[in-house]
Amino acid sequence: MKIAIIGSRGYPYVYSGYETFVKELSERLVERGIEVHVYCHRNLFNAYPPQVNGIKLHYIPTIEKKSLSQLIHSFLSLFHATFSPVDVILAVNAANGPLGWIPKLRGKKTLINVDGLEWLRPKWKGLGSKYFYFAARTATKLYDVIITDADEMRKVYLEEFKTDSTVIAYGAPAFQEAEISLLERFNLEPDGYYLVVGRLIPDNNADLIIRGFLESESTKKLVIVGDVPYRDEYAEGLKKLQDENLIFLGYVTNASELMALYQNCFAYLHGHKYGGTNPTMLKAMANKCAILALNTPFNREMLSGTLGIFFEEDARYVASAIEILENQPEKLLLLRAQVMDGLTAKYDWESITNAYLASIEKLLRLPTE
Repeated sequence: MKIAIIGSRGYPYVYSGYETFVKELSERLVERGIEVHVYCHRNLFNAYPPQVNGIKLHYIPTIEKKSLSQLIHSFLSLFHATFSPVDVILAVNAANGPLGWIPKLRGKKTLINVDGLEWLRPKWKGLGSKYFYFAARTATKLYDVIITDADEMRKVYLEEFKTDSTVIAYGAPAFQEAEISLLERFNLEPDGYYLVVGRLIPDNNADLIIRGFLESESTKKLVIVGDVPYRDEYAEGLKKLQDENLIFLGYVTNASELMALYQNCFAYLHGHKYGGTNPTMLKAMANKCAILALNTPFNREMLSGTLGIFFEEDARYVASAIEILENQPEKLLLLRAQVMDGLTAKYDWESITNAYLASIEKLLRLPTE
């Protein structure tokens, strides 16, 4: 069996959830004897080996324009994969929905992982929002199998597009204890800070969390890990906020340091709103954090409704959640003790790989239209 994966930045290039997904899935498929082809953004690589860790790599160029780079890359990649000997094509990102006609030229079987509610994200205003909605709807018409990463996202596609999907979640990392001494570089003490991890974009609600934290009576610090790789009014406005208890660390690229930040925080604050299964939440769960999360169907699904404290989209509720945790030490200990209970087989990379393989094998057994 030969599988092509398109729509990410490539392999090995761990930048975000898509790239981590491609890495974890591809390596496991190769271990199972599957021939895997991953399509890479040529401009992001300094060397172009044809194969790494048994994964066959194709370096496809694109134009250097933020809004079009990925779409043009996917367009060229899909044409290449369509006229190659692969049996099935797995696309990631609903933005690639309208390109699903290309594999049909040769009768290739296709799957697409549609990810989150991109059309609702504040960063995609006007035409961008309309395109993502159109792309998601078109994906349901042009791809053979739609994959959503949460039961709540499946409900969205059923209600919005009258299309069922196969639910296969994103995987959690394995717990690896980090050295407390790694906090010294950041001048932090264990349990002396709250942690936020994520891009500084409106739909992750860092501003809401910061306002709520400052309204609370907490004497701890609020550590924000993440940034955006471009000039942005929203992100720059956040970083201009002046308070001795606010610490903006920017990107933390050392995995051990990031795990130390998770494992030693007083609690992790999660404001992500529009996704399905969120990788940063999974990291917080895997690192036994007490979690305070925005009350969304997706966050409730991940935390089984009881494995965290939920706050509404208002700074007062963030402050209240913080005060509950600081005034109830037994609650803090209970959340830390129970949070990993939510990491069922649903979030295990081996189980996820098995689920993708089962979907692909079932698809290949179906007659070509």
